[in-house]
Amino acid sequence: MSWNDWLNLFLRWAHLIAGISWIGSSLYFIWLDGHLEAPSADKKDVEGELWMVHSGGFYQVERRRIEPGSMPRTLHWFRWEAMLTWMTGILLLSVVYYMTRGVYLVDPAVSSITPGRAALLGLGVIVAAWFVYDLLWSSAISRLPALATGISFALAAGMTYGFCRVLSGRAAFIHVGAVFGTLMVANVWLRILPAQQKMVDATREGRTPDFALSDLAKTRSVHNSYMTFPVLFIMLSNHFPGTYASPLNWLVLGLLIVLGACVRHLMIGKGGRRYWALAAMVPALVAMVLLTAPASMRAATGMNRADSGPAPAFAQVRAVVLSRCVPCHSAHPRETAFGAAPAGVSFDDPANIKRLAERIEVRAVETKTMPLGNKTGITEEEREVLRRWIAHGAPTD
Repeated sequence: MSWNDWLNLFLRWAHLIAGISWIGSSLYFIWLDGHLEAPSADKKDVEGELWMVHSGGFYQVERRRIEPGSMPRTLHWFRWEAMLTWMTGILLLSVVYYMTRGVYLVDPAVSSITPGRAALLGLGVIVAAWFVYDLLWSSAISRLPALATGISFALAAGMTYGFCRVLSGRAAFIHVGAVFGTLMVANVWLRILPAQQKMVDATREGRTPDFALSDLAKTRSVHNSYMTFPVLFIMLSNHFPGTYASPLNWLVLGLLIVLGACVRHLMIGKGGRRYWALAAMVPALVAMVLLTAPASMRAATGMNRADSGPAPAFAQVRAVVLSRCVPCHSAHPRETAFGAAPAGVSFDDPANIKRLAERIEVRAVETKTMPLGNKTGITEEEREVLRRWIAHGAPTD
């Protein structure tokens, strides 16, 4: 593998490890707060308690109010998991999207923006989004949670639509995820941890802590939990071009966000009220599946049926692949940004063209996500040649 591949692998691995640690602890505490029971006895300063069993051991957890002079000898904080997740994520974003000459970042079929301007736009929105979000939820509007939530969704929808109209579909998705990830880590480091630190300092100095700070920290923590699953969905979507290559990819991404938030609410929401999420979750899932249905599914239902026309000669198909695909997918590619045979795909051997016909159909004909950013300039006529060849069973005679 090339140095870029190794750097990508290392950062992705580190990002995954840090993310699992952060998300796991975060969702655990949200679940814990939703399942605490009233203390079984009159325990001073205990707000709630819970008994649990895990790995053969029994645990009693208590949530307490911190009073002056009641600081424990050892206090465990959860902070670096969030920062390491964000740092590895931003570095991974740079390696995959900003250091590959724009092949993943821009698509001439979407807009004429240059890779440099696209990178500045992406980073600018990531930074600006925090100030807009924080201003909204620090203003008087935050006292009306339903209104503030509605405005937040509207802003997220506008950002999603804008990214999908400027960047490549894949880059648009991941930049929305990067914005959410940045909001989450900024919530931890700029709002949650400082509030907790002020309460700790007050206790150590013999003052009664301001418990309003606890409510503020909890609000931002709940926000983070709702953004967690959409971010995970977005990370996975890169491996499914049918999502980001859809003509209505901005709507697909919006549905992914709604679906992820609903899954979170269903999993760790309180009591029976959490089941209302199904009313939004099921329609969102159905709509997303329909919007990303492959051409074969549309054909099976009689939609967009087209005459396949005569089968082109294999020599004609191979000429298209040699000129449009082999510059990257070769043991000795002219495009060096990805190394030899990206994703293990090489078309140096003509037999691989037939063997990978199904993949060619998905990436080059249906989703049109290959060549990346149409770097080699494949035409619609050439895509049609591939489509007709595959429709006739990919003959090599």
